[in-house]
Amino acid sequence: MSRSVLVTGGNRGIGLAIALAFAEAGDKVAITSRSGEVPAELAKFQVIAVRADINDAAQVDAAFTEVEAAHGPVEVLVANAGITKDTLLLRMTEEDFTSVVDTNLTGAFRVVKRASNKMLRARKGRVVLISSVVGLSGSAGQANYSASKAGLVGFARSLSRELGSRNITVNVVAPGFVDTDMTAVLTDERRKEIVANVPLGRYAAPAEIASVVRFLSSDEAAYITGAVIPVDGGLGMGH
Repeated sequence: MSRSVLVTGGNRGIGLAIALAFAEAGDKVAITSRSGEVPAELAKFQVIAVRADINDAAQVDAAFTEVEAAHGPVEVLVANAGITKDTLLLRMTEEDFTSVVDTNLTGAFRVVKRASNKMLRARKGRVVLISSVVGLSGSAGQANYSASKAGLVGFARSLSRELGSRNITVNVVAPGFVDTDMTAVLTDERRKEIVANVPLGRYAAPAEIASVVRFLSSDEAAYITGAVIPVDGGLGMGH
């Protein structure tokens, strides 16, 4: 059955792969991005793109209103949009810290709050938050990013207790290093260092993250909530 799916930050990288996976399965997919354009990879599907900055509650509300008019109330929400501003703590400005936390964590709060209103009325829903292995293990030079991604775990687990009685699941996917534009800027030397610490010896493909998100959104995962699923090639074992 086709569902109304919204993926924030669905115009590139992991978000694009997630949107593509749902579209290929026949769901009605919408993505948010700051450009509001549909990527070429999604052009052959009936995907809509809405312009929205998740740092602005009014833009979030307007985006949901547009999606609801086209596809109906959002039944599956994937909060994927995020940014990085990496630097060591002593060089990190307050804006470096607060902007990352506001986008990655408070942005997730904004979209989940807006989606949950209709999910509660429908007495069903799936929410998946995209965290990171560094939210569990930490990473030098990423105190802001790690804090924001760790915050998603507590957020999801609190919501799973609040919303579970209405058949709404809230789960977290924690990717490791994924072959995207964000990691493409790393030097070859740094990439080799990272892969050397991954038991599977390689980066993940975005589609491998997307398949786990789709599973958590499926009927087969109806009894999974408050879970943190690492998709990191074994990098974060023990965290």
